[in-house]
Amino acid sequence: MIGTYAFNGAKRAALTAALLMAFAAPVSAQQPTAGALATAKEIVAIKGASNLFGAIIPSVVEQAKALFLQSNPMLGKDLNETAAALRKDLEPRQVELSNEVARLYATHFSEAELKEVLAFYKTAVGKKMIEQEPRALEQSMQFAQSWRNKFSEEVIGKMRAEMKKKGHNI
Repeated sequence: MIGTYAFNGAKRAALTAALLMAFAAPVSAQQPTAGALATAKEIVAIKGASNLFGAIIPSVVEQAKALFLQSNPMLGKDLNETAAALRKDLEPRQVELSNEVARLYATHFSEAELKEVLAFYKTAVGKKMIEQEPRALEQSMQFAQSWRNKFSEEVIGKMRAEMKKKGHNI
C-alpha cells in the first residue's frame, strides 16, 4: 500500500504518466516466464498499483462527462448518471492496467531479479520504501519545479545582459 498520503488528481496523473513512460522504453524480444509475470504481479500489488493507478478510470470518465457538459449544460443529470454507471462498469479494466504494468516489469527484469525485488519489498526497509517513496517523489518534483523556475530566471537575466551588450534591450 502506498500509505495514507494521497496525491491530488493532477499529480497522480503526472506520476502515472511518468511511470508508464519509464516502462515504455524499448525492451528485448524475450517473453517473460509465467513465474516472472506472477512475481511481477505481486510486486505491482505490494507497491499499491491500485492506489497509484486507481484514479485513471474515474478521471477519464469525468473528463468525458465534462466534455459533453460543456457542449450542453442541460445534460448534467443524465451525464452524472451515465458517468456513475460507466465508472462502475469500467472498474474491472483496472486489472488490465495492473497486468500490463506487471508484464512491463517482467520484460525488464529476470524472474530471479523480480524475486529479489519482491523479497526486498517484504523487508522492513522495503515496506518503508513503499510507504515513503510517493512523498519523496512528490517533494522531489516540487523541488525540481522550484529549482527550474529559479534557474529559468537566472538564464533569462544572463540572456538579457548578453543581448544588451549586443545593443538589444529586451
